[in-house]
Amino acid sequence: MERLLQDFIYYLSVEKGLSANTLDSYGRDLKKYLNYLQQRGITSLEETDREEIARFLAQQQEKGLAPTSVTRCLAAIRSFYQFLLKEQLIEANPAKELETPRTEKVLPQVLSCNEVELLLEQPESGKTTGLRDKAMLEMLYATGIRVSELTSLDINDINIKMGFLRCEGKGSKERMIPLGSAAIKSLQDYLKHSRGTMIKNKDEKALFLNQQGKRLTRQGFWKILKKYSRKAGINGEITPHTLRHSFATHLLENGADLRSVQEMLGHADISTTQIYTHLTRQKIREIYNQTHPRA
Repeated sequence: MERLLQDFIYYLSVEKGLSANTLDSYGRDLKKYLNYLQQRGITSLEETDREEIARFLAQQQEKGLAPTSVTRCLAAIRSFYQFLLKEQLIEANPAKELETPRTEKVLPQVLSCNEVELLLEQPESGKTTGLRDKAMLEMLYATGIRVSELTSLDINDINIKMGFLRCEGKGSKERMIPLGSAAIKSLQDYLKHSRGTMIKNKDEKALFLNQQGKRLTRQGFWKILKKYSRKAGINGEITPHTLRHSFATHLLENGADLRSVQEMLGHADISTTQIYTHLTRQKIREIYNQTHPRA
C-alpha cells in the first residue's frame, strides 16, 4: 500500500502538476488512512469499502480534526481510489458515493485599509532587510498572490517597465497580475539598494533572498510578517493569506468586478471568489446601520 501511495503522489506531481504543498497534504492524509487500515488488520485496498472509509473519517472528527480538514482528507482518499481504478488495480471506487461533510463557511479575516497602511509602514527603509520586507509586503497586498507564489518568484518574473508580474499558481497555471505604483517603487528600491548586497551567487534567480543569499522560504516570510504585525499593534493572528483576503475585499469594495478579481487570485471556480461578496455585503450593512436615521 505504501508503494501505491508513492506511485499516486508521483502521478499527481508529474501528470496533474499539483503544487508541493498540495502533494504534502495529500501524502499526510493518505498515510493516516493507510495506518488506520493496518491497525484494523486490512492489508489490501481491495478489502476496503465505503463503511470503512466513513469510520476512518468519523474517527478523525472525534480526534478534533476540523471539518475543512476532514473534507480535504476525503478528497485525497477519493482521488487515490480513482487513480487505483484508472490503473485497473481495483474494480470500483468505494469513496465515490460518500458525501462530503458539510462545513460552515467561515468569513476570512480582513484588515482595514488603515491597518494595511500601518503594517506597510513597519519595515525600516534604512536597512537591507527592511527594503526587502517592504517590497514583499507591498507586493502581497498589491497582487493578492499566495505566499508560496511570492517566494517562488524569480527575478525574470517581474516586468517593472510594464508594471506586471508573471505568476505560476496551482496546477502550474500561469497568470499575469498588474503591480501598483507603490509596489513598483518599493520593488525598485529593493532591487537597487538591497538584493545586490544580499546575493552570494550571481546565478541565483530568486527574487527575494534570505540573509544567506538564497531563496527566502515560506516559513521565513511567516516570521517576518508576524514580527511586523506585532510591531504595528494589529490584533488577531495575521497570516500571509490575510493580505490576500484584504486585497480581494478592498478591490470589490471599490467597484472591481468579480471576474477580474477571480482572474487575479487564480481561482479556478468563481464560487471560491464569491466568499468576498459576503464580506462586502457585511460592510454595506454596517455602513447602513451606522448612517441611516431609521436603521
